[in-house]
Amino acid sequence: MEQSFMNFKWLVSYIRCSILVMSMTVSCFDEQALLDFESRITDDPFQVMSSWNNSLHYCNWTGITCNPFFERVIILDLRSLKLVGSIPPSIGNLTFLTAINLRNNSFHGEVPMEIGNLLQLQHLNLTWNSFTGTIPANLSYCKELKSLALEYNSLFGKVLPDQLSSLSKLNYLGLGSNNLTGGIPSWIGNFSSLRGLSLAINNLQGPIPRDIGRLSNLQIFQVYGNQLNGTIPQSVFNISSVYYFSVTQNLLYGELPSDIGLTLPNLEVFAGAVNDFTGPIPVSLSNASKLGVLDLSQNKLTGNVPTSLGQLQMLYRLNFEINSLGRNTSEDLRFLDFIVNCTILQVLSFENNFLGGELPKTIGNLSTSLAIFCVGYNIIVGSLPTGLENLVNLTLLSLANNNLRGSVPESLGKLRRLQGLMLNGNKLSGRIPSSIGNLTSLSTLNIEDNELEGNIPPELGQCTRLSVLNLTGNNLVGSIPKELAGLFSLSIALALSNNSLTGSLPAEIGKLINLKEMDISHNKLSGEIPSTLSSCVSLERFTANNNLFRGEIPESLQGLRGLEEMDLSHNNISGGIPQFLVKLPYLRKLDLSFNKLEGEVPTEGFFANASAVLISGNHELCGGPPNYNFPTCPKQKDASSKKHISSRKKVVAIILSVTFSFLLLCSFVACYIVIRNSRKRDLTGRSSRERQSEHFDDDKPTLSNDPILAAKITYQDIFKSTIGFSEDNLIGTGSFGSVYKGQFQVFDKAMAVKVLNLQQRGALKSFSDECRALKSIRHRNLLKIIAVCSSMDYQGNDFKCIVFEFMENGSLDDWLHSKGDEQYLNIIQRLNIAIDVASALDYLHNNCQVPIVHCDLKPSNILLDEEMTAHVGDFGLAKFLFKSSWNKQTSIALNGSIGYIPPGTEVEDHIPTRG
Repeated sequence: MEQSFMNFKWLVSYIRCSILVMSMTVSCFDEQALLDFESRITDDPFQVMSSWNNSLHYCNWTGITCNPFFERVIILDLRSLKLVGSIPPSIGNLTFLTAINLRNNSFHGEVPMEIGNLLQLQHLNLTWNSFTGTIPANLSYCKELKSLALEYNSLFGKVLPDQLSSLSKLNYLGLGSNNLTGGIPSWIGNFSSLRGLSLAINNLQGPIPRDIGRLSNLQIFQVYGNQLNGTIPQSVFNISSVYYFSVTQNLLYGELPSDIGLTLPNLEVFAGAVNDFTGPIPVSLSNASKLGVLDLSQNKLTGNVPTSLGQLQMLYRLNFEINSLGRNTSEDLRFLDFIVNCTILQVLSFENNFLGGELPKTIGNLSTSLAIFCVGYNIIVGSLPTGLENLVNLTLLSLANNNLRGSVPESLGKLRRLQGLMLNGNKLSGRIPSSIGNLTSLSTLNIEDNELEGNIPPELGQCTRLSVLNLTGNNLVGSIPKELAGLFSLSIALALSNNSLTGSLPAEIGKLINLKEMDISHNKLSGEIPSTLSSCVSLERFTANNNLFRGEIPESLQGLRGLEEMDLSHNNISGGIPQFLVKLPYLRKLDLSFNKLEGEVPTEGFFANASAVLISGNHELCGGPPNYNFPTCPKQKDASSKKHISSRKKVVAIILSVTFSFLLLCSFVACYIVIRNSRKRDLTGRSSRERQSEHFDDDKPTLSNDPILAAKITYQDIFKSTIGFSEDNLIGTGSFGSVYKGQFQVFDKAMAVKVLNLQQRGALKSFSDECRALKSIRHRNLLKIIAVCSSMDYQGNDFKCIVFEFMENGSLDDWLHSKGDEQYLNIIQRLNIAIDVASALDYLHNNCQVPIVHCDLKPSNILLDEEMTAHVGDFGLAKFLFKSSWNKQTSIALNGSIGYIPPGTEVEDHIPTRG
């Protein structure tokens, strides 16, 4: 008996030793596979791979978890480490792997088919990388797979190979944000354990299969951003476990079921915007008591808004803009009396419908959390109700294009967080309240096309963040206040046309050095055009027609190098047509008609294009191109004299051509000396830059995706313009995100879209800093910001991007390091680029209200347009220089790339889840 027991112990020990020896032998394969993986890493900013060496057992390497008994790798977790590289086929040798997580890195190449060898794999997460190719059909062998997450890559081909129908244990399937095609296979309905299905932002077509209704455990259903058509099967609406339901931006149609709130009682997010849904808003939605987001904007819904929506206590976003709701009756806005019960509501938008009646007095009782309230473009009558001032957290208030009458309440001045106020297109009367000057966060004020009267309040000059001001089409009188004319923050538009303003254009207008558009047409302004206008170096459109301006066109306006359009028609301007107008590089349209101009019309440059230049109604003009039909100018010299002068001109031209480069170089050096000397302090010990910065408000900028822009850009616009952030449109990548080329319909031309990767540390601050720097600066040699989008993507995640002008000739770095002869910069081009960059830096350091230091100037951040004009970009590391109370420049740390030290710097210094 004892002998048998000893034999049994020996047998157990033998088996254990055998297993240990086998595992040690096989573990060599694990180590070799990991070293092969490490060899494919081409960039490792956090030095993660430094621990992968012989001094440590591979089970102790960063990101590696082993089975403690067999010392076999079971988990490979390298998420969010900024790694760049590819996955080797040898990963298939890690046969004990149960989980791979490479989320949020920059892995590229194809997903190796050898992953199909990992028969114990349960979790595969490759989201937020740059993988290409098709989804490997060999994954069908990973029958233990529970979660497959491949979102935000560049995978293409069929959305799901039929072989993957064998993955019956899946509880999460995420293939969103790729370039997958085809239809949703009906066999997905066999995945009885599936709780999350995300196929969003692809190119899927066809209907939604009714078999999906068999997924009785489904909680997340995301198919937004595709081209799915047809109606949503009733069986899908019967999955009572679903809490996140998004079909936004497809081609779906039909009516929503009347009992949707009963069949989907757990709804927290219900999004079906940008489709063709018809019929009424289901009253039963009020039974989904957990509903927080209800967004059915841009459909064809009709009928009244159910008052029962007021029962949704968890509602924080309610958006039905751009539908056909309402019947233009007094009952249309009755639902607002009940929405006051939604105490955490943040967004309320019913813009662009057919809502009639008056705004109820209960508006003042809406949620104090309300940030966006938009009911513009309806048929609302009556006056602005009292109580709006109670909505103290409002950032955007839009009541535009209704039939509102009465005055603008003084109490609106209490909305201190307001960034956008849109009251345009109504019949408001009375005066503009001076209390609007208290709205120091205001960036857009539009009261266009009303019946306002009286003077423009000088208190508007206190709105120090105002970038758009539109008072066009009212009955305003008096002069333009100098406080407004010198409002430094105005950078997008100043529109005062179609009023009865008098007096001269204030000389303070020269302080608007960042302004892009100025329209003061159809007034009664008089006097001469001030020469200080030349300081508005960012001005692109200047419209001053139909006034009483007199005198000559100032020669100083040749400083408006960025001017594209100018209209001075129907005034009393005299003198000749200045020759500098021919030399303005971007001027495309010029209207000087019906003035008192005289002398010869230029023939060169764009003056040869009669459709671009309008000069009729000036009876003393002569010459010019034949198509202008002006009389020939009187001859002043005979032919021989002209021939002699012509010869002299040729000699002078030869001399000038020889010395041109030398003179330009001398000018550049002289400019540098002048700029350096201008920094000398005055007798008080302060420079002009210091005196300006004493008044700088250093509050953090408030970012918004609506009011600060001239064009409203949505995430949908960004996604569509970049073809779903296609890799084909990827221009480049940086520290905090990627830049894509996008073709926007609203601009009718290509733009550059900088998309921030908010997972990266410091990306949000970079976005804030860049917006803060660019929103108030304008210069012909700075990369122009077109729009900003701070919103949510289709998945409910924060999304931030900046839209810039697209630079056709790429970066200076591309030209300097080109390996071919097709890109070569001659000496004149190099000198011009140097002058452009120096001009931009001079503007940033000396001509901004608060000096700005770029902190990352390098060839890759200098971009060239189609005419090879240089533009400085990438202000993500920019710094504002300000003074301390001891009148000493506050030292800042040196940021950016080696090689640039700013002058005067002291070197001291995805699945949405509940809750």
